[in-house]
Amino acid sequence: MAVTTRLTWLHEKILQNHFGGKRLSLLYKGSVHGFRNGVLLDRCCNQGPTLTVIYSEDHIIGAYAEESYQEGKYASIILFALQDTKISEWKLGLCTPETLFCCDVTKYNSPTNFQIDGRNRKVIMDLKTMENLGLAQNCTISIQDYEVFRCEDSLDERKIKGVIELRKSLLSALRTYEPYGSLVQQIRILLLGPIGAGKSSFFNSVRSVFQGHVTHQALVGTNTTGISEKYRTYSIRDGKDGKYLPFILCDSLGLSEKEGGLCRDDIFYILNGNIRDRYQLLKQLFLQVVLVWGIRNAHSYLVGHCFLTFSVSRFNPMESIKLNHHDYIDSPSLKDRIHCVAFVFDASSIQYFSSQMIVKIKRIRRELVNAGVVHVALLTHVDSMDLITKGDLIEIERCEPVRSKLEEVQRKLGFALSDISVVSNYSSEWELDPVKDVLILSALRRMLWAADDFLEDLPFEQIGNLREEIINCAQGKK
Repeated sequence: MAVTTRLTWLHEKILQNHFGGKRLSLLYKGSVHGFRNGVLLDRCCNQGPTLTVIYSEDHIIGAYAEESYQEGKYASIILFALQDTKISEWKLGLCTPETLFCCDVTKYNSPTNFQIDGRNRKVIMDLKTMENLGLAQNCTISIQDYEVFRCEDSLDERKIKGVIELRKSLLSALRTYEPYGSLVQQIRILLLGPIGAGKSSFFNSVRSVFQGHVTHQALVGTNTTGISEKYRTYSIRDGKDGKYLPFILCDSLGLSEKEGGLCRDDIFYILNGNIRDRYQLLKQLFLQVVLVWGIRNAHSYLVGHCFLTFSVSRFNPMESIKLNHHDYIDSPSLKDRIHCVAFVFDASSIQYFSSQMIVKIKRIRRELVNAGVVHVALLTHVDSMDLITKGDLIEIERCEPVRSKLEEVQRKLGFALSDISVVSNYSSEWELDPVKDVLILSALRRMLWAADDFLEDLPFEQIGNLREEIINCAQGKK
């Protein structure tokens, strides 16, 4: 049976971050291996830097050895006390493991002002040490249990090599991906979500991975009304002069509780393939002009500049695209339709979703279900959550606060946990990171799988009518 630590995830992360972002690997546990100093030293000597964690009824205290314990040799020791989420430390100085763990004090050294007596289950320290650690002045602390961890680099060479291999495998799978039944040449994925959730940043991140360097084709920012002003469809080349990849990412205005967000009616037209690339909602354009010219002059400005060709009195900035609009596609084919919708949510904002936003998202999800469109969720900005480090991104979904966010999305919005991907977008970085790349590519692969489910579920008569169109497209015919 695997030996597990008594530390909570939070306490483990606090200790990891405090002592240099190290990963803790459990070597010894008193209640399992026995409270015998000889056994402890046999298991913990020559292991590199180690962290000893002692549990008493009221305290978590311990010692960090900056060098490997070796018999009869000195190591630099830092003492610590962890109380709630605060950690205090005090440098004990040089000490042999035999002295620190009360093995044979007379042989190697005189007693220090801090000693761990495992056999008698107690920690002995002087008043000055307790004062420096911020503890109540009781010179002896009873031990309930104690553990020793090896402190390793969070991303050692073996792990980095595994990440690079996985990245290479994902890139190969996505480059050679073919949509189900070859019904379309490129999958269309609509990125949908609240303003500022990271939709445009996700597109930039995907493009960066395939370009081999960080790119910012889609504008991103912190504007509370969103940066995206148009409906955009982005094809991505594999490298600078490579061929187009078998997917298109579609970006639009964010969802909002107030004026300025994406109109629900337009979502239907986008799904159906009726809206062309670079279409700008009249509502968004109207609101921008209002900010500059004021409400009184907005209508006359737009009419005077030929943005509106119908009566000012009939203009409604909340209306969606009209059937006779020059950007309206009358008879879209399957290749024009959306094959998968990816809802994008900022992990740090979910807890602040208003009831109006939750209702709006749930209503859109119901409409997607009725339209037969498969949809998934994307959780962004997880790397900005408290205590999350780069090393955590390798197994990010196992991190306790991330799991909590996933469950919150499931509880509030109804997504299955298996339909939620976690990513860390490129924002301020200058160089690509293979760990981030793996998260981005894994999320994209899940979207393509969802799109395959949509295509496979199409009625047989629709698929049959597409065969001739597919053959003609492949031959370059109209």
